[in-house]
Amino acid sequence: SRMTKALLEKDGMNWRQKLPPIPTVPVSAQMRWSVPSAAAPGANTPPATAPRGEAGENVAWGQAWSPVAQTDQTAAGMERARTLKEEGNELVKKGNHKKAVEKYSQSLQLSQECATYTNRALCYLTLKQYKEAVQDCTEALRLDPKNVKALYRRAQALKELKDYKSSIADIKSLLKTEPKNTAALRLLQELNRA
Repeated sequence: SRMTKALLEKDGMNWRQKLPPIPTVPVSAQMRWSVPSAAAPGANTPPATAPRGEAGENVAWGQAWSPVAQTDQTAAGMERARTLKEEGNELVKKGNHKKAVEKYSQSLQLSQECATYTNRALCYLTLKQYKEAVQDCTEALRLDPKNVKALYRRAQALKELKDYKSSIADIKSLLKTEPKNTAALRLLQELNRA
């Protein structure tokens, strides 16, 4: 979207970390607790339950809006995403592409990373799920428009879907970045024969 693009240009790949924390308690509820009311003597006391964090654990009142707490959660999410991606990579090495897709999908829910999309696209290609491979490569290219792996894998998937024109366009874009990429040159020859 335009907003994501603007944030990427302004803050780079770490734009998500620079967003202000979202309070876990609605502002309307915060206002009720901070403004004492003469009609209700107990109106200023917070409810018995503390606000809940992302995973359902109780969070101390001051910590709920603390940028440090939010950064810790983000860092933990990024670390978990990286671990899931590595687990997916190990499954690919073992040839278990179906399980790898699950790991990559879990990783992408925590952190949208270009490499994770291209890795999952590779699995989809192996599993002959070409439309999904095209979608993942398109997402990867949204994050990194000149990503060679995403262009190549999308070209492969488009070739299998018999969309030769789009496949050739992707290969030509790839060859602008890497003119001597032998795999891409070979695929272009195959496409010109198709």
